[in-house]
Amino acid sequence: MKKVLLTLAAVAGLTVASQAQEFGFKKTDFIVEGNLSANTSNDKTDHIKTNSFNFNPSVGYFVTDKIAVGLDFNVGNNKKTTNVDQANESYVKGNSFGVGAYGRYYFLELGSRFKTYAQLGAGYAQADGKINDGTNTIDVPKTKGFGANAGLGINYFVTPKIAINFGLTDLLSFKTSKLDVDGAKSSNEFNANINSFNNFFDTAKFGLTFKF
Repeated sequence: MKKVLLTLAAVAGLTVASQAQEFGFKKTDFIVEGNLSANTSNDKTDHIKTNSFNFNPSVGYFVTDKIAVGLDFNVGNNKKTTNVDQANESYVKGNSFGVGAYGRYYFLELGSRFKTYAQLGAGYAQADGKINDGTNTIDVPKTKGFGANAGLGINYFVTPKIAINFGLTDLLSFKTSKLDVDGAKSSNEFNANINSFNNFFDTAKFGLTFKF
C-alpha cells in the first residue's frame, strides 16, 4: 500500500511540474506588455543634438483561451537642438500621448514556445510642441487624431510567465488627424502592406509580455 501511495504521489508531482512548465495562455489570464525606447545623438559637425523617448504599455485579459481584449497607452517626447554657439541656440520639441483598445486572436503555435496572433486596434492620439528660433518661443498647435490598424505578432516564452513580444508591421492601417485650430482641415492616411511579407521585421516592435 505504501508503494502505491508513493507511486501516486510521484505521478502527481510530475504532473504538477509538467503543468507548471506549460507555455501559453488560457481563459482568465491577465497580461501586461510594454516597450520602451530612448535615443540620443550629438552631431558636433552640424551642432545638432537630438533626444527622443517613447513608452508604450498595455494590459489585456483573456476572455477565451485564444482571444484577449485590452487597452494600450503611448507617451512620447522628442527634442532637436541646434547650437552653433552659446548665444545662438534654437530647438524644436514635441510631446505626444495616446490611448486605445485592441482585440487579439492567437491562431498558430510554432512549437511549444512560439504563439502567433492577429490583432485589431483603434485609438486616439494627440501631440503638441514648441519651436524656439534662438530668441522667441512659439507654441505648435495641438494635433488630435484617430487611428485603426490590423497586424500580426509573435510571443516567444522564455519562462511560463514571461515572453518576448514581437509586434510585426501592420497589414492595414488608417489614420486621420487635424490641427486644433479654427478652419483646419483633416489629414487622412491609409496604408496596406498585405503583399510585402519581406518587410514584416522592418518596423517590428520588441517588448516584454508578463502573464498573471
